[in-house]
Amino acid sequence: MNKNIFTFISCDSNYDEADVVLFGAPYDGTTSFRPGTRFGPDTIRKDSDGLETYSPYFDKDLADYNVMDAGDVQISLGNTQKVLDEIYHFTKNIVNDNKVPFMIGGEHLVTLPSFKAVYEKYNDIKVIHLDAHTDLRDELFDEKLSHATVIRRIWDLIGDGKIYQYGIRSGEKYEFDWAKDHTYLTPFTCRPLLEDLEKFGDTPIYLTIDLDVLDPSVFPGTGTPEPGGINFHEILDIIKGISSLNIVGLDVVELSPHYDASGVSTAVACKIIRELLIGILSNQ
Repeated sequence: MNKNIFTFISCDSNYDEADVVLFGAPYDGTTSFRPGTRFGPDTIRKDSDGLETYSPYFDKDLADYNVMDAGDVQISLGNTQKVLDEIYHFTKNIVNDNKVPFMIGGEHLVTLPSFKAVYEKYNDIKVIHLDAHTDLRDELFDEKLSHATVIRRIWDLIGDGKIYQYGIRSGEKYEFDWAKDHTYLTPFTCRPLLEDLEKFGDTPIYLTIDLDVLDPSVFPGTGTPEPGGINFHEILDIIKGISSLNIVGLDVVELSPHYDASGVSTAVACKIIRELLIGILSNQ
């Protein structure tokens, strides 16, 4: 695997020496409201040049760690299943080489194939899901594969009691009712995650962050903005807390940069990615 010439800041290690492999999944083919997340990975890389590699929150420097930005998965637009297969195989190669895959979306459906590749290695895995939306519909517009069904499809793989959802404040009533029996859903806030950390112990964790978990006043650049979200300091506290966990795969999805001409949303996404990289690497 060759490193991407145009990388997220400082993520220019060779594949063999990399502990984490960053890559983009620029797909938004099932977006139900406002498209544009396909432009997320490229815009994040460009705007990451505005960040320093040093994090004053962790007092650590990203340049001191081995991260490779492998570029974007070459996807077949127009064929959802083929796209998912391409993301799956890309992630699978990373996992098979005992590296941590870190995917940048793209819409939230891209989580499904990446998670599947990680789950095949870590069968006892649990999922931490930060989002404004439940994503627990069984179908949307008669389609099983959608950004609104992604967590339900993950549940199809791992079953009850392994999915922990935080910040949820939007969805159909039946999704919230269904979650009572099948997932651990915390509405409106992510704070209880910090209280739940001991529950996870050394269990392998897949972390998926839909950036619309943030309030639109902080992060307007997304396809389905939902008022009532968390602020940047809250998600930073979450990142610092979960950095102690055994995170074996993760993603950050749903930046649609063109809905925020100021660039603030992209800046927020970049900083979240920097802090996540430093957080998980400093724990290895």
